[in-house]
Amino acid sequence: MLQELHINNFVIASQLRLRFGSGLNLLTGETGSGKSIIVDALSLLFGARAHAEVIRPGEHSAQVVGIFSINKSDTLQVILNEAGLHLDQDELILGREVLDSGKSRAYVNERPVTITLLRKLAPLLGDIHGQHEQQHLFATQAQLEILDVFAGTTAIAKDVATIYSSWHDTHKRLDGLRGNEQDRLRQLDLHEFQVREIEQAALEPNEMSQLEMEARLLENLEHIQQSAASAYDRLYDSTVSAGAQIKAAQRSVDELGQFDDTLRSMTETLNSAQAGVEDVSFNLRSFLDRLEPDPHRLEEIEDRIALLKKLQRKYGGSIEEVIDYGEKAQIRLDELRTGDAATAKLENEQQELARKYQLAAEELSKQRHQAANQLERQVEIALSDLAMERARFKIKFEAIEGGTTGWSTHGIDRVHFLVSANPGQPPRSLAQVASGGELSRITLALKTCLIAESETENGLIPRTLVFDEIDSGVGGRVAEAVGRRLERLADNHQLLCVTHLAQIAGFANTHFVVTKQEQDNAVVTSVEQLSERRRIEELARMLSGETITVEALQHAKQMIKRNSSRAS
Repeated sequence: MLQELHINNFVIASQLRLRFGSGLNLLTGETGSGKSIIVDALSLLFGARAHAEVIRPGEHSAQVVGIFSINKSDTLQVILNEAGLHLDQDELILGREVLDSGKSRAYVNERPVTITLLRKLAPLLGDIHGQHEQQHLFATQAQLEILDVFAGTTAIAKDVATIYSSWHDTHKRLDGLRGNEQDRLRQLDLHEFQVREIEQAALEPNEMSQLEMEARLLENLEHIQQSAASAYDRLYDSTVSAGAQIKAAQRSVDELGQFDDTLRSMTETLNSAQAGVEDVSFNLRSFLDRLEPDPHRLEEIEDRIALLKKLQRKYGGSIEEVIDYGEKAQIRLDELRTGDAATAKLENEQQELARKYQLAAEELSKQRHQAANQLERQVEIALSDLAMERARFKIKFEAIEGGTTGWSTHGIDRVHFLVSANPGQPPRSLAQVASGGELSRITLALKTCLIAESETENGLIPRTLVFDEIDSGVGGRVAEAVGRRLERLADNHQLLCVTHLAQIAGFANTHFVVTKQEQDNAVVTSVEQLSERRRIEELARMLSGETITVEALQHAKQMIKRNSSRAS
């Protein structure tokens, strides 16, 4: 669960501190007030791409920190252990800093980590649904992924993808070996160059993060030296240092001990303090001795980082992927050199992989078909709760023919989600659903069905669900139905929702209002957690506009009272 979100110098937010509750957390405010800033900041914590444009004008960096209460799931422990992190408490702190250079830094429990780690942690902590996710649902691949999550076939689907990748790679290698001599020589030359280039680089895993850390130290060397030297002087190397003061105190206490035995224990305490000061001073002195200005070393590091980034652009997104690419290139090179023997070996491998793929893909397809009927029924029930009582939801399977030419990483199925919103209308694809309100409700229905089917402990469904304007295109009775659905969903999950509709905001367990003011000739966003009285005023504003009427206030009171009595 997301407990707190701290935002500094982000877009038009100077400094925000939000404490979220369990259940349904609602964000409201006028258009342009900055509600989306909260969602965008959370997206950064989950590994979204950073841009210097998000930094508040006049500042050099923006920071976002999220504090999550967590369950120590096995999946979470494995991910953290792989990154060299250990979880000692039921709390996880994610941090992200965006610099005016466009670069960004990521932290977990105040330790520097990669953005990739944030992206791995994100599905275990939260799920953000916005307008662009609705467009993403139009893609058949996304629909297949939804079906796999619902069916519990994600693991099988990954196995199928892995087998297919191996089969496809073997197929390509065979094509290369079977090609004409000119092609073979060309491939030989290419792979020799690639292997040589990667080997000469002498890559080490995690090298990039270590180099970047050393570069930051060298870039800030003067400041670091000053701070360390100041600490050393204060502790040890001056007549008024902490060490000197403790020694003086020791002499006085020793003298007092001659008159009162009870004071002798203080001597031991002071001895421990003196030893601690000397230990820290020794470490600081050693640290200072190692700090030597070395402009050539900084230049070497920058050149090395440039080389690593060049290799990453050519061969993979990370150093580990470049190393893996080099190993595979070496295998292909050996095969090109050995000729017929390698061809026969690869043909056997390809046949075995094809057999494994066929078996795994057929089992995956079988389970998908079985789950599709159940998902259809559950989505229709959810749509009925969302004031689409007569809507029909169908999953159409498209047969893939042509033998191995139709194979893919997704198996042997293609699916299409079809919807008929009204009786007499033929089912149409989601992309053809004309009403934005209908699409919002279909999206919410799918989301709730996935959540109902999945278990938090297996890492598939996160604990904090974020909906950015899920109410798009709805109003009146439909908006109230959406609010009730969100309220039910919040019984078992923490929700964070941005809404423009009072009918939905009335269901909030915790209600925030986002406003913007002019401060020092700049626009600044602020967020207020509302009391019951302020909630009534905000709902009335949403109902009647800038001029709040008596009728709107009365209506707002009734909405809160009705929803509170329903919840109890």
